[in-house]
Amino acid sequence: MALTYKIKTFETEAGDSSKTRVGFKVTDDGDNQDFFIDKLVTTGSKSDNAISKEAYDAAQTEVTAWVNGKNNVGKTFNPSSNALED
Repeated sequence: MALTYKIKTFETEAGDSSKTRVGFKVTDDGDNQDFFIDKLVTTGSKSDNAISKEAYDAAQTEVTAWVNGKNNVGKTFNPSSNALED
């Protein structure tokens, strides 16, 4: 499974010009499913690359939860053995 992160939003936050909203479309190349997430980053004098990296780092908890939530999807529960089977 490989994840691809595409920027979907990169804009100054409405009402707070000191922050940049960075949105990602995360695609799981294994099953072609998408997850969308936005993060606010304090802009300061940071480069676009630094802002994007900070937003990426801030999104990892939610992205990991999304990936882990898909681990058992598609498996079969066998009541005879009380186990999940591939």
